[in-house]
Amino acid sequence: MQSTASAPESSNNMHLASDETDEELSSDEVAVIFSFLQPKDIMPARVCTTWRDAAKKTLVPPVPPFDDSVQIYDVRSYNAVRVMSTALPNLEQLMISTLGSGHVYSDGDDPEEWDIDHINYIVHDINIISRFRKLRILEFCQAPLTGRYPVLFNFPLLQELSIRYCRYLKFDLDMLRGIPLLEVLDFRDNQHLTGNISSLIALKGTLKRLRISKCLRVRGNFMDLADFPRLKELVLHNTAVTGDIRDIRANDFPSLESLYLPDTVHGGSEYEFQQISDVPAFMHTVHLLLQRIPTLFSKECLSTGFGWTLSEDSPDWYEEDDGVFPNPPFHLKYVQAGSRRGWCWCNSTRNDYLCEIHWFDPEPDSESDDYGTYVDELQCIEERVDLYRGYFQPPTEAEYLRLSED
Repeated sequence: MQSTASAPESSNNMHLASDETDEELSSDEVAVIFSFLQPKDIMPARVCTTWRDAAKKTLVPPVPPFDDSVQIYDVRSYNAVRVMSTALPNLEQLMISTLGSGHVYSDGDDPEEWDIDHINYIVHDINIISRFRKLRILEFCQAPLTGRYPVLFNFPLLQELSIRYCRYLKFDLDMLRGIPLLEVLDFRDNQHLTGNISSLIALKGTLKRLRISKCLRVRGNFMDLADFPRLKELVLHNTAVTGDIRDIRANDFPSLESLYLPDTVHGGSEYEFQQISDVPAFMHTVHLLLQRIPTLFSKECLSTGFGWTLSEDSPDWYEEDDGVFPNPPFHLKYVQAGSRRGWCWCNSTRNDYLCEIHWFDPEPDSESDDYGTYVDELQCIEERVDLYRGYFQPPTEAEYLRLSED
């Protein structure tokens, strides 16, 4: 009995322990021991009926990062997982990836002909994963799947689902209704993902992190998620989702910590403003959001102003000078000196030349701890407010041409 108190160091030790204890320990007791091991240790330890029964009962919790033994990345690992689907069916974590050249998973409904040689490939049954009824984390990455697979969305205990770079997999956000405990969704570069984010209402009480990027058929208004009480992260980059950042009110997104929106949202990444006069009020709204949630936007996004620019369709836009004079300051930038924040117009994504700063905050007291830092950083900023000194917004075309002549 004493020899089984700690986890065996190898499968050989496990074999020895089984010889000494298989008549003393029940399958339930062995299952408890197995729950502290990884699948690669459990599988070779099934040397008697009791221990095989124990393996079938064992809950194998997730171990970050993914252990190789719970990943499909070639035919050999597929066969190993296929065996585990009956020998160790209570896995809580599984990653499904490529099978290697010349191998694919079985077609789903309405498949796409994604490769001219597809008909000659060796086919492997993807439905084996339906036997893992206790999955909590499921990830697909570059898996050769084509068509619709309802079986992939029927795991009632699943908490995290990641589908990345599965360009021929067809699925809709509405299919997630069958996974009521989802907390994390990560969908990236899936050309055939469709649906409206409003259908995620079924996950309102559980969803914590939603990341959808490069899925251009996903639509809806991001404000449909504003009353999700546990939502901490919302990324909707390169989707067709719409909305307006200015619609966010004090009680919306009560748990949100991080936000990244597409250019189809007013104020999203790389959004193009139609009029210069719209910008000051918008920037004030963003500042209020940052006061409420300081972590809402990444430092990188803030420093580059989210790629915000004046639209070429704007009546305020004009062509740059054909000579060597810098481009007009039609880009936006956040600036910070010490604890003092502000924004300005600038002439490029490199922020070579700045207009005057619109400060959100008053100048810090000269006796404050960060005043020295403020002065140093302010000096660096002011050195770049040279060419457009005196301009708090882009000059008119006539003013710009005059500056270029001077």
